[in-house]
Amino acid sequence: MRGFNEKIEDRSKKRFALLVDPDKYNDRSLDQLIRHINQDPPDLLLVGGSILFKPIDITITALKLGTKLPVFIFPGNAIQLSDRADGILFLSLISGRNAEFLIGNHVLAAPHLNRTGIEVIPTGYMLIENGRSTSVEYMSNTRPIPASKPEIAVATAMAGEMLGMKIIYLEAGSGAARPVGLDVIRAIRKHISLPLIVGGGISSIESARNVYEAGADLIVVGTVLENQPSLISEFCALRNELNR
Repeated sequence: MRGFNEKIEDRSKKRFALLVDPDKYNDRSLDQLIRHINQDPPDLLLVGGSILFKPIDITITALKLGTKLPVFIFPGNAIQLSDRADGILFLSLISGRNAEFLIGNHVLAAPHLNRTGIEVIPTGYMLIENGRSTSVEYMSNTRPIPASKPEIAVATAMAGEMLGMKIIYLEAGSGAARPVGLDVIRAIRKHISLPLIVGGGISSIESARNVYEAGADLIVVGTVLENQPSLISEFCALRNELNR
């Protein structure tokens, strides 16, 4: 499934990705999720989490066998790797100052990724304050960019583009109280030419629409779909509406 990076670089269309945390699904609920995915397919499946008790390979394999969609790793750390995936968002936490998440984990992962040959997309990952402490904040030992300081977020995104990142990913955190602020998204969209991904706290079609209209090229939804997989069709319908 090489070439997904080129696909999302086409910013003429809005895209929708589903984030699957292996620990949140059992065999039955994963089968149910796959049925909903096949009825109304997102553009991309992401697999990963801040910390995992289940092997990531099992979930990736099930999604690859059950769907025809690209499956990319959304790694919480350097051990969340698999040669069964189509690719990986190679996340560099540019909003923080923890060297392990800026480059350390990447050094550990690079030999494995080189051997597997899966598609690697350098991604500038930015944690934005959302009103609640999140797992990624705790596990990365970094503070999010204050929601009230969009100028810091803009400068950080600009630096990511200048450093050669292929995507900027704004993250409110899994189960966030609210999505990334619309003013932050708009400000960043004005100052970078890269594809802009926004995830975390997108729990309704209304919030998804607002995030898209503020400038997101791709939204990532996970938590709300764990208990309501039928909502996948509504997020897909919104994407399709915006792409007409």
